[in-house]
Amino acid sequence: MKIWLIRHGQTDWNVRGRIQGSSDTDLNEEGKKQAKELALELVKTKHDPEIIYASTQKRAKETAQIISKYLKIPYATKKGLEEMNLGEWEGLSWEQVEERYQEEYQVWKNNRRYQNTPNGESYQELLDRVLAAILEIIEENAEKEHILIVTHSAVIMSLLCYFSNTPFEDMLQFKITNAGISEFDSEQFLCVPKK
Repeated sequence: MKIWLIRHGQTDWNVRGRIQGSSDTDLNEEGKKQAKELALELVKTKHDPEIIYASTQKRAKETAQIISKYLKIPYATKKGLEEMNLGEWEGLSWEQVEERYQEEYQVWKNNRRYQNTPNGESYQELLDRVLAAILEIIEENAEKEHILIVTHSAVIMSLLCYFSNTPFEDMLQFKITNAGISEFDSEQFLCVPKK
């Protein structure tokens, strides 16, 4: 089974460089246009996903709704696919975080896989819930050959690091653009040790 993970379309917070995390922001007009263009590209290239799943956050749901409309396939939300909870850092820029949380930021930056943000998650906690959610999707859709999942950049970067054995401190080498696609295979997820 092919699994395509798609990052949601652009939001105003993306444009302003604000950390969104668990904050529930909407797509802006450019984000809606990106979702439509992606959907039309998928129609043109004759890719035939059979269902779309989305994070429960508005920006992912809106992206999934637009793609669903053009591909004429259903979409459903799935808990566990949400963006990383960045706690007290949400709403700030990364520059503001470095300035206001100097010590916490340095500790987190050097051990970001296992270190929680202040009142937020670690990347490992994010990874645990995302892997569990995607495994459930695979099990519920065993007869399908192609699934789209609309989610968030930290989710996709974490999975790319995990499956390529890339240190999480180097995750920014993966450029995850708004409405960009990252391709995975269900076998990758089925090989993950059960918790």
